[in-house]
Amino acid sequence: MTNTLDRRTLLRLAGASAGTAVLAGTTLAASGPAHAAAGAFRHGVASGDPLPDGILLWTRVTPVPEAVPGSGLGPDVDVRWQVATDPDFATVAVQGVTPTGPARDHTVKVAVTGLAPATTYWYRFGHGDGWSPTGRTMTAPPVDAAIDRLRLGVVSCANWEAGHFAAYRRLADRGDLNLVVHLGDYLYEYGTGEFDAGGTVVRPVEPRHEALTLADYRIRHGLYKTDPGLQALHAALPWVITWDDHEVANDAWSGGAENHTPGTEGAWSDRVAAARQAYQEWMPVRIGADGAIYRRLRYGRLADLSMLDLRSYRSSQASGTAVDDPARTITGAAQLRWLSDGLATSTAQWKLVGNPVMMARVDVGSLPAWLLGPLGKLLGIPQNGAVLNPDQWDGYNADRNRLVDHLRATGTRDVVFLTGDIHTSWANEVTTRSTGLTDPAAAEFVVPSVTSDNVDDFLGLPAGNGLSLLGATLLRSTNPHVRWTELDGHGYGVLEVTPQRCRMDWYHLLDRTRADSASRWVAGFSVGTGSAKLRREDPPA
Repeated sequence: MTNTLDRRTLLRLAGASAGTAVLAGTTLAASGPAHAAAGAFRHGVASGDPLPDGILLWTRVTPVPEAVPGSGLGPDVDVRWQVATDPDFATVAVQGVTPTGPARDHTVKVAVTGLAPATTYWYRFGHGDGWSPTGRTMTAPPVDAAIDRLRLGVVSCANWEAGHFAAYRRLADRGDLNLVVHLGDYLYEYGTGEFDAGGTVVRPVEPRHEALTLADYRIRHGLYKTDPGLQALHAALPWVITWDDHEVANDAWSGGAENHTPGTEGAWSDRVAAARQAYQEWMPVRIGADGAIYRRLRYGRLADLSMLDLRSYRSSQASGTAVDDPARTITGAAQLRWLSDGLATSTAQWKLVGNPVMMARVDVGSLPAWLLGPLGKLLGIPQNGAVLNPDQWDGYNADRNRLVDHLRATGTRDVVFLTGDIHTSWANEVTTRSTGLTDPAAAEFVVPSVTSDNVDDFLGLPAGNGLSLLGATLLRSTNPHVRWTELDGHGYGVLEVTPQRCRMDWYHLLDRTRADSASRWVAGFSVGTGSAKLRREDPPA
């Protein structure tokens, strides 16, 4: 056990228009199966990490009934795949055959190349006499293309036991998105009843115990891939995904996790290896030969998207003034250089960062030490204020300062962090000692959980209860760079990127426990070019 506050403790305390210029006409409309797929391709299809000339395709085949996820059973088989320029597959652009078997849990990943940029394609997989559900995807535009608009669905933290994935269904139904960005906690490792919907298990996980072994993680991935809303959104759009902690275990760091006990649960390195192997098999994500998942994608001259890994290289969580220790890191030195240099040298208008845990400061009960002067040092207050959740960037002040200082030294503007993890909704301006309070270095939009518990769930109170509202008010009053926060809703964000601004709109579900739940717009904020100051927006037309 560590002496840190996990996100559940944090939340309890807090509660005390049409496509693009190049992509015009190719924005992906609603697609995907109305119900979970059956037959040989019962886990659906997916695409991810689009490039101007290629896309990564994924599926899983069940060649015989006993070849269920994690079983290690079933024969080696060949799976056909096709990519076409029309939904009827009259014009097949490229096709092939890929072998799979129990060694990779009968999953199939194909890195398709030779495609045209900014083009919609349909794809499917075949086994025997049958075909999978049809997926639809889109390649990225050329690196130097002028883009008028890009629209992203942004999601995080989908806990199977806490509800159904209606948020995914609502995004699949929109018909105006180009891409989905998932910021981590795609699944949860807990056993049944250990983290549910405020004490109620909406639907039990498999395996019933906590995921520890390769078979466990394969079974858990397979279960998640049967959700109809998740299948629909994977089939409708390409995804760009990174992991956070629950893909392995809660509050993970490079050498362990809060939710891992070596004496009874084996070696941490064995658990990580098992979880990462299952993840690589089951997710439409490009992972480097060295196991690195941090990577950068480009959408013309409009936007770069840098996806971070904030678990594999970080130091153990700490508390008190130890959060200022320059020897501690959340990114690792190599990733921080990659991020800093990539942002500073980018020729894209907007530098988007897929950031699993919150970047902005969250101070409670004190001002930052740099505003208190000698008194802050005397009281032992960390440089950027008393830390409420050291699992976030707040627990690694030196890395945040290094990154912000680099942005300021190089004159890098138009940086927007897209963040998940904390199960609540926030619009933040990123400030540190070097920026002061009035000249933020970047903007940050934090999306709520798809289903995972937040403040009202922990308190057992209805959404919008007095304690949640008081908590949000206190957070804003003690953190003027937090322009807005809402602590009760579950749902998703929609980010619209144009050459002039980035705008995030937050949508919350009416009932996360219903697979057919509707959603409602709750807030919108934007940031314009050349400034990281946020503006509140009216509901979208």
